[in-house]
Amino acid sequence: MTSAVSGRYTHIWRRLAAALLDLTLLVATLGMIEWLIQQIDLRNSDSTTAAAETMTLPLLAGIPVLLLFWLLFQASPGKLLLDCRIVDARDGSAPQPWQLLIRCLSYVLSAAPLGLGFLWILWDRRRQGWHDKLARTLVIDDDESQKSLTMLMTEVKSS
Repeated sequence: MTSAVSGRYTHIWRRLAAALLDLTLLVATLGMIEWLIQQIDLRNSDSTTAAAETMTLPLLAGIPVLLLFWLLFQASPGKLLLDCRIVDARDGSAPQPWQLLIRCLSYVLSAAPLGLGFLWILWDRRRQGWHDKLARTLVIDDDESQKSLTMLMTEVKSS
């Protein structure tokens, strides 16, 4: 079976770098939120408890923000910076919302057995982790310089 997906499958190291960028952005954002809350002094309780309580909401809010980025841009901020995008594994189109939700929820399964689901990317021929396989998605390089002239002409004609 040949794949209708154009583009190169993104290597695990590039995906790891994108995840680290995302994590850095998340930690920086959460740190700013925590600092603002401390400055406003909305809480007059134990600082450890207050910090834990104030971090829970932004962490949970990170999930819908990630899904929104995936829906709008087919990538997280880190993937956008590194020219990667998430596509439907069957035809290379934008993934459906249900696929992105399954992909997000499946991160837990990929991480649970010592990260084996993420490491699976190393030896999978399409560089899919378990979360990708369950959601039927791929992560591909979105670098225009890697496309052939034929691929670029096809895209120009179709738009």
